[in-house]
Amino acid sequence: MLKIDSHHHLWRFSDEYAWISDDMATLRRDFLVEDLRAEMRQVGISGAVAVQARQTLEETAWLLELATPASPVAGVVGWLPIAAEDFPSQLERFAANPRLRGLRHVVQAEPDGFLDAPEFNRGIASITHAGLVYDILIFARQLPEAIRFVDRHPDQAFVLDHIAKPDIRAGAIQSWTKDIRALAQRPNVACKLSGMITETDWRSWTSAELQPYFDVVLEAFGPDRLMAGTDWPVLTVGASYAVWWQTLEGWISALSPTEKAQILGRTAARVYGLDLSQLSLLSATVGA
Repeated sequence: MLKIDSHHHLWRFSDEYAWISDDMATLRRDFLVEDLRAEMRQVGISGAVAVQARQTLEETAWLLELATPASPVAGVVGWLPIAAEDFPSQLERFAANPRLRGLRHVVQAEPDGFLDAPEFNRGIASITHAGLVYDILIFARQLPEAIRFVDRHPDQAFVLDHIAKPDIRAGAIQSWTKDIRALAQRPNVACKLSGMITETDWRSWTSAELQPYFDVVLEAFGPDRLMAGTDWPVLTVGASYAVWWQTLEGWISALSPTEKAQILGRTAARVYGLDLSQLSLLSATVGA
């Protein structure tokens, strides 16, 4: 079965990763393609989508350099200055590389109303024209703003990262559920099953604690708009790569073979437009 990790990071660690706090100190080292390949081999993953962790042109260029035909990185969600006047020219230059499959801005760190800004929305129109995906990285409280944002761009493909980061630690689910269901009514939005462990106490989390949130997004989006992702290496503060995949596969065990295939890889391949022939080659390489 085709398995795709729809969300992971790579980096050469530096002080620019200020979001890595002392309680995440194990992340203060390099995480490179060789490390990713070793994790993927254990689980039988066919390909992966690298997502920006710094908002720099240099990182986007570096990730694209890593996404060679022999690499497990089948696609890149990078960062470009979407609200800038020269964004269309920057986009044209970077989109010449077919491994660029989407863009993301760290909206969770922006003030309320950021997604309403005319300049940012103008940039999204250019992304739509280029046929790329936009990944939405927000906290749960920003979901109403994200719904307004998505409604301005009905022809743009969106992917919600980390199920919008509900406060699982506090058991906050009611308001998030209402807003998730509303967002999922927009058919151009898919959702990643990733980043959940770090929204609870990652030292003592359980599958049963997280499953109610999975159940909500499964009902809201359906398997054809859900995609498995790890958020590796951030994931490793609370679980191994293999344990997260085992958790996901446990949640979907009662689904049909077709539904499992969608969540584990087919949705990501379709939404990001990944080259399946290349993924077949990667699968053979990773499993070697």
